[in-house]
Amino acid sequence: MAMVHPHHPAIYHDNLIKMKYTSFGRSFIAKTFPWLACLVAAGFMAVAATASAKPIRVVVWDEREPAQKQAYGGFLGDTIAAYLAKQPGMTVKSVGLDDPDQGLSDDILDHCDVLIWWGHERHDAVTDAHVNAILQRLKEGRLGFVALHSAHWSKPFIAAMSTRAVDDALKSVPKSERKTIKVVQIPGKHALAGPNDPMTPSFRRFKAEDGTDTLEVHLPACVFSFVRAEGIPSHVTTLLPKHPIAKGIPATFDIPQTEIYSGAFSVPKPDALIFEEHWDDGHSFTSGCAWRVEKGKVFYFRPGHEIYPIYTQEYPLKIVENAVRWVRP
Repeated sequence: MAMVHPHHPAIYHDNLIKMKYTSFGRSFIAKTFPWLACLVAAGFMAVAATASAKPIRVVVWDEREPAQKQAYGGFLGDTIAAYLAKQPGMTVKSVGLDDPDQGLSDDILDHCDVLIWWGHERHDAVTDAHVNAILQRLKEGRLGFVALHSAHWSKPFIAAMSTRAVDDALKSVPKSERKTIKVVQIPGKHALAGPNDPMTPSFRRFKAEDGTDTLEVHLPACVFSFVRAEGIPSHVTTLLPKHPIAKGIPATFDIPQTEIYSGAFSVPKPDALIFEEHWDDGHSFTSGCAWRVEKGKVFYFRPGHEIYPIYTQEYPLKIVENAVRWVRP
């Protein structure tokens, strides 16, 4: 019977396979075959460098209200896009509601990693087909979503928050029962919250009259109880300074002119509450919220109103940039 020399390549191959799963094996390879360790490390570095070199493809969607020109000279979305286009590692496209396919064609969405959304007065004009296309890509982890100011009432944001609300409700049901339970979704009210309105989202589980196990989910209204556009200063506090979206943002900063939102925000509990905003008259708001929606990420940033040049200012723009990098797939 022929003997195989212990240094035969086949023996080394088998031994390396066995040893790579142990700390000893890793140490042995590093000490005995330093060239191999270097080669593996170089391979990982090359892969990482290739991944980091790939630009983030950003689409800024803007309703493009004529009033924006008072503060921006042009459209607000174009201003944000121009800033982001100057940042490293980004390619940026600015689109609007009146563009072909509402600026949301499959081709645009298929070449988009992060969608930034500004809407105010024409939310209902956006087609449900486009909203479904955005939501599907978000849930699959192919698209990140950043909603600004009045986009709390945009169709894509409401759809994302509704999806998260249903997922949160289903977590109260044992896994073995989730496939059989009937989920009934009750839409939120599209109006400012009244003093006696119940908070949304909420849910309850019950047996229907026919015996069906039912989970009734009251979807988030994505609204609050107070709004006033006086253009007075707000004071922003960074609650999570170590969060990536807060990188380079001071502990506090002021926005010289902005609209007031106040009251409890009817959305699912955020995974991270990064910024809080308050005004000298006592109003306050949860102004920077982040969620995961299935495999995708969503960030909402409150400051805005189209007649105040908020998105020409250093910190709001930096927060948008940081959000793009955080929500990217």
